[in-house]
Amino acid sequence: MFKETLQSIVEKTDGSLGALIRGADGLSVEKFFSQEGVDANLDAAAAEFTSLVRNASRSGKDLDLGELRELVVALGKVTLAMRLFNKDYFGVLALKPEGNLGRGRYELRKAELQLAKEFAV
Repeated sequence: MFKETLQSIVEKTDGSLGALIRGADGLSVEKFFSQEGVDANLDAAAAEFTSLVRNASRSGKDLDLGELRELVVALGKVTLAMRLFNKDYFGVLALKPEGNLGRGRYELRKAELQLAKEFAV
C-alpha cells in the first residue's frame, strides 16, 4: 500500500523525482523514485534532512508554537517537501526546482489522510 501511494504522488506531480516515507529515527519505511531520482541519491539526502525535521519539531514545541506539520527545503538542484504523518513518521517528496510544489504538497496531504490509520499511535 505504501509503495502505491508514493508512486501515485510521483506520477501526479510534475517535476517530481521521488517520494519516501521515513521514520523520525532516520530509517526508510518505503520509497519510490524515478530513474533521475535514483541517480541523484535522494534516499541519502532524505536521511540527512531527518535531523532537520526533528530539530524543527523540537523548536516548535519549545517555543509553544505547536506541532510541526510541514517543512519545505529548496536547494539549487532539488526541493524537498516533508509532511509529518505523526510524531514518528513523515513523507518526503523530492522535486526538480521547476517542479509543481503546490501539487506536491497537496498530494502529500492526501497521502497523510489515506495512510492515517496505518500510522495511528
